[in-house]
Amino acid sequence: MKIAPAPGRRLVLLNKPFGVLSQFTGEPGQRTLADYVKEKAVYAAGRLDADSEGLLLLTDDGAFQHQLADPRHKMPKIYLAQVEGEPTPEAVQRLCAGLDLGDFVTHPCRAEVVQEPEWLWPRDPPIRVRLSIPTSWLRIELREGKNRQVRRMTAKVGFPTLRLIRASIGPWQLGDLQPGQVRILHAPAEASVVPVERSTQGRRRVKDGA
Repeated sequence: MKIAPAPGRRLVLLNKPFGVLSQFTGEPGQRTLADYVKEKAVYAAGRLDADSEGLLLLTDDGAFQHQLADPRHKMPKIYLAQVEGEPTPEAVQRLCAGLDLGDFVTHPCRAEVVQEPEWLWPRDPPIRVRLSIPTSWLRIELREGKNRQVRRMTAKVGFPTLRLIRASIGPWQLGDLQPGQVRILHAPAEASVVPVERSTQGRRRVKDGA
């Protein structure tokens, strides 16, 4: 089944900055979606933690919003995680195979160590690093999305997440969106897929965005 907004409906792609709530209201001093999304009557399809960055989808199509958030549709999501330390092949294999996190067991997924993305914007504020411990990047593709799942997964295998960016949800990707920027698509959905190709060094390279 193709998942797309109904004719005449809107899909808003937002590159959610660090520290922004995935909702339109908050306590005084908190940054919310209202600071960035000026479209009326659109609602977030899923969530992204305040301390995570990257792609968030909003729509004015209630049925489409439900489809996007429904785990039965298994919409793949790609995350880029900067972790503390240098993950071993054994740790990456454990991520891929599924982990018992106590309250649930993760589904098998795809994970690999990658180079720091060349297109990545500086985080504000910067992450805290320890000079004696290096950091690395992981590319993780999930078809589920429990609360703080990626952070819990990397911590479980011994490599805590320092920075987390969602690069894509299904066919929709960040493209060239900078933090706080939005792109509005009108049904029938416009193509927003940024090709991902394998470089000669064997790592993934994303053209013009995530």
